[in-house]
Amino acid sequence: MDIEMPSLFRAALEDFRWDGIAHMPYKQDGTAPFKDISRQVLFHEDSLGCELRYFEMDAAGYSTLERHEHMHAVMILRGHGACLLGDEIRAVKPHDLVTIPAWTWHQFRANAGEKMGFLCMVNVQRDRPQLPTEEELAAMKRNPAVADFLNRDHLKPMVRGRESHS
Repeated sequence: MDIEMPSLFRAALEDFRWDGIAHMPYKQDGTAPFKDISRQVLFHEDSLGCELRYFEMDAAGYSTLERHEHMHAVMILRGHGACLLGDEIRAVKPHDLVTIPAWTWHQFRANAGEKMGFLCMVNVQRDRPQLPTEEELAAMKRNPAVADFLNRDHLKPMVRGRESHS
């Protein structure tokens, strides 16, 4: 049986890329709940049950506003930005570690005029993210800091079923 074993070493290349790792830009179709973000799966091991991924956003990019059952950890590697974590907004910079508990609304934004990249450790087997309903989004926006974060940069947050126009 010919099974190719994954490389035990992946050299770092320029501009936060790694040798032999596919760089996968997310589809930009105008309805996506994220903007200008790419993903690289750096490590995937079923026997450990984990996956290490690198996400990178362009200067005005952002991740999906979502929550899910699985917790995960995010370490900022490149750039500066902001993170919504539950009902708090945090400025983030290289080497900051953000632990995202289960069912916590979260979103990352590259809002400092530069690219922002982060490592994300997750379970191999995980549930699918949930987008907020219109009611959940309205509840989040009752917090003025969260409302400001979500309304910045002409972002139209996605809600389950359709796009919000708030």
